[in-house]
Amino acid sequence: MIRKHIPNFITCLNIVSGTIAVMFAIKGLLSVAVIFIFAAAIFDFLDGMLARLLKAYSPIGKELDSLADMVSFGLAPGMLMMVMIEYSLFGINTRAGNIASLTFWEITCIASSLLIPVASGLRLAKFNVDSRQANSFIGLPTPANAIFISALALIMGYGKFGSVNTLLFQPLVLLLLTLGMSFLLVSEIPMFSLKFKNLTWTDNRIRFIFLGLSGALIFVLNIYGIAASIILFILISILVSMKK
Repeated sequence: MIRKHIPNFITCLNIVSGTIAVMFAIKGLLSVAVIFIFAAAIFDFLDGMLARLLKAYSPIGKELDSLADMVSFGLAPGMLMMVMIEYSLFGINTRAGNIASLTFWEITCIASSLLIPVASGLRLAKFNVDSRQANSFIGLPTPANAIFISALALIMGYGKFGSVNTLLFQPLVLLLLTLGMSFLLVSEIPMFSLKFKNLTWTDNRIRFIFLGLSGALIFVLNIYGIAASIILFILISILVSMKK
């Protein structure tokens, strides 16, 4: 039946969006790449929702979803980070030239961005075989990491807090962020899921609190609030896991 293929079609749109994001990121058009990463995130949400509504689960769908996430939330944000590091090293809208002319430090900073797709691949592979992640996550979900890096790209292009931008877009800071987020992807830190099984306060208290605080952060801080919301997600997850 056609309806069984609808979720997989939406997943394919995720792949298309992620691929386009990679293409624009490589060209240095970060804001356009971010739009397609956000589009991929919407398709990623919709395919799962439609699979549940239509009861159209399949082994192929599960594997296709992981492959799509690898492109959209692994490779694409990795390319975003690579370009941002190049801009931080050589100046805005300036990319690395001949690799032979680069210093060891410059090569190290640029190459560090490759950790993002590698860690994302490991994260997705672990999710597929880890029975502990049926209702929550172990390690940072790849879409959350992609949204954080996308927010950084938007801040680089449109952020209005000059002093914050000057600090944030130092090569060392971007290198440390890359290492930190890659570690969180493959870590054993439990993180809560945003999937609602019902709308009761008792079962969803953490989710409601997070969504409320995130909305406030984005309202007050604009694009900075998007990145801050992902940091908030990580901090709440750590605090909740420490109480268990």
